[in-house]
Amino acid sequence: MPDLMNKQEVSMLRDELEMLMGERTRLLKVAGAAAVLVANTDGRNLPPETMEAAEMLSTLVNELSEETLRDALESVHAEGSMGDLENA
Repeated sequence: MPDLMNKQEVSMLRDELEMLMGERTRLLKVAGAAAVLVANTDGRNLPPETMEAAEMLSTLVNELSEETLRDALESVHAEGSMGDLENA
């Protein structure tokens, strides 16, 4: 019986891991799209009521690790260099 329980646990963990990996992929795409938006947005052209949200998005994108940011950009096939985002 313990062997059956172990197989069920392994199966449940495998399913959970697959779900988490799918969620990571979707979140990387969101982060990549946000990074591209931040890199291509001129804050001087934003309405004042939008500026706070844009600043928050920019801060959160800049807080990502370099590896995560690279993965995010690759997930949306973004072109350009990391330097473009560091100045956003």
